[in-house]
Amino acid sequence: MSTTAVHLVQDDELVGVAQLRWQWFQEIRGTPATSQEEFTRSFVAWAQANRSSHRCLVLVEDTVVIGMAWLAIYQRVPSVSTPQRLSGDVQSVYVVPDRRDSGLGSRLIDAVVTLADQLGLKPLTVNSSTKAINAYVRRGFVTSPALLKAEFVR
Repeated sequence: MSTTAVHLVQDDELVGVAQLRWQWFQEIRGTPATSQEEFTRSFVAWAQANRSSHRCLVLVEDTVVIGMAWLAIYQRVPSVSTPQRLSGDVQSVYVVPDRRDSGLGSRLIDAVVTLADQLGLKPLTVNSSTKAINAYVRRGFVTSPALLKAEFVR
């Protein structure tokens, strides 16, 4: 019988997380121009260098990383009443295809929301795919016409 757990990523799991990012890219866009080894090397270095601003939660079955969710933490401009303001953004939530639609994505979302709450992040946002919006709404997120997005194409 296998065990599945969600926890903050350990250094020895970062290669598995890089493999998930690679797999995700292939699902959406096909084979990347860079090699998987080169991407893995640069991704692991990035994750280690940015661990204070980007926390990664992993979904591990036995010893295999089968899912991830990232929490980006950023400082906001201080206000008179709150000199230290931090916000969070949920990013890159992914579960391997053969384990989707089994509640594992919801476990990851719940874990990242709990982490954001423990860190006192307000607000917590997510830029979701259309397919995943309901999963976030079920976890307490609300759609908002007040949030605007601009994408600059050059």
